Amino acid sequence: MAEGEFTAAVAIIGNEILSGRTQDANLQYIALGLNAVGVRLKEVRVVADEEAAIVRAINELRAAHTYVFTSGGIGPTHDDITAASIAKAFGVPLKRDPRAVERLLRQMPADQLNEARLRMANIPEGGELIDNPISNAPGFRIGNVYVMAGIPRILQAMFDGVRHNLKGGKPMLGQSIDLYIGEGAIAAGLTEIQNARPSLEIGSYPFVRKGTFGTAIVCRGTEAAEITEAVDAVRTLAHSLGARTEESGKGPE
Repeated sequence: MAEGEFTAAVAIIGNEILSGRTQDANLQYIALGLNAVGVRLKEVRVVADEEAAIVRAINELRAAHTYVFTSGGIGPTHDDITAASIAKAFGVPLKRDPRAVERLLRQMPADQLNEARLRMANIPEGGELIDNPISNAPGFRIGNVYVMAGIPRILQAMFDGVRHNLKGGKPMLGQSIDLYIGEGAIAAGLTEIQNARPSLEIGSYPFVRKGTFGTAIVCRGTEAAEITEAVDAVRTLAHSLGARTEESGKGPE
């Protein structure tokens, strides 16, 4: 991690993701929201509903990054083991949290709050609750780990409630340009452009449009002037090789 850089990882927890039955719909939302507050998403893992796998992933990620966000596995059924696994990762007991019980009672009468539903009030000792304005069953934060539901609408509401309290740096900006020339023709020149600008990330992404090969170049960094200068250099490179270019966008990344 570079000095002054704030990084994050996401752990997507659930066998249904690994089996292909369910497609993750949360990652893009988290990534965009983190960038807006100057936190770089650096790593994503998909983790099975297995205690050992969750404990290992959480301990590795929380040691490597400023923040860790998890999605999934905090519901009322037997395979919702995220809370218990994270308690084990931190070496603390999992306890029935009266604050969480009170929130569940906002959603349903006491006679419907059975033991399965009460599992959603089991929080690692020392955890702080994350509000859930959709269904009231809370997420929680312990240390630098934020534990949220997997249902996209609920996760987004939880994430919106915490992201503005995150400490971050400058948001990443980006600018892209489309070159109607193959990657192989520009590779050497693009390497020179990148090597001269180590503070930027310059990505190369091939495409085919209406039978024509091309390469999208995306320049990312925190300083707009540096990004623009790099895109200008890429444009000059393409034109020197006789390639047509098209501007394709700029702004937050």
